[in-house]
Amino acid sequence: MKNIAFIDGQNLVASTAHMKDPWRIDLKKFRIFLSEKYKVIKAYYFIGVYDNKQDKLYQFLKKSGYTVVFREHPKNSKGKKKGNVDTDIVFSIMDTVYRKKTEGKIILVSGDGDYKKMVSRLAADRKFRAIMFPSKYWSSLYNTLDDKYKIRLYVAEIRKYLELKR
Repeated sequence: MKNIAFIDGQNLVASTAHMKDPWRIDLKKFRIFLSEKYKVIKAYYFIGVYDNKQDKLYQFLKKSGYTVVFREHPKNSKGKKKGNVDTDIVFSIMDTVYRKKTEGKIILVSGDGDYKKMVSRLAADRKFRAIMFPSKYWSSLYNTLDDKYKIRLYVAEIRKYLELKR
């Protein structure tokens, strides 16, 4: 089974950094982990607003095997641009599953409850593999989700492998 991962990059980075015992995930190892353990053939990493100061990060992500997705904004927009990617992720997943008719299943990396309705629909339609929680804190909306769909990245054995070594 060839699965596809959708990663809420902001949620992944922020939630691991704000734990009582903060840690940083090694994104290169994480891509390998997704591929080897969960048969992920494509991993979309949603970032938010493009920032040219972060070009090295974007190049690193691409080189590591991610498809980097930025939040779209009109070129002439004024004011602070928001990087909230939740609706972009939901649309991309639903488009992938229902229009492109992928054979694989979806893996979502986030603990954000905004995805709960979509996750429930995908699970009911047998198109969902898992939701990966980066930290111990995720939306209580997922408490009703079957444990077979929950992967906790922060648990010792997974964290030990994925943690960025300095």
